[in-house]
Amino acid sequence: MGRILGIDYGLKRSGLAVTDPLRIIVNGLDTVDTAQLMPYLEKYLLSEVVDKVVIGMPVHRDGNFTALKPVIEKFAADLKKKFNHLIIEFADEQFTSVEARERILQYGIKKEKRRDKALIDQVSAVIILQRYLNFI
Repeated sequence: MGRILGIDYGLKRSGLAVTDPLRIIVNGLDTVDTAQLMPYLEKYLLSEVVDKVVIGMPVHRDGNFTALKPVIEKFAADLKKKFNHLIIEFADEQFTSVEARERILQYGIKKEKRRDKALIDQVSAVIILQRYLNFI
């Protein structure tokens, strides 16, 4: 059984999280400039056994998808083309950034580090993947 990779896809940066091989624990992996996301994933997927990728899909409060949906779907299709063994699923990422900020604050992270948007993206990816694991 391979790991599950979670992605909080953004136009500038993308947060990444991954499970352990037994799919029990979720850890933040990295935050990557989205322009470098595919090369990063290519390298990672060649070094680790990953069976599934869960990508956060942004949804407005009214339940409609944001304008980022077609961009994310194209990214997912390109990833699937390169790694056809991967199962790619989408998960609602509504309010993950808000929850990430709250968690960072709860853990007593210093103010300077709390402003680090890369940390928020990574924690958001952890939340997306944890919610997915709780759901399945």
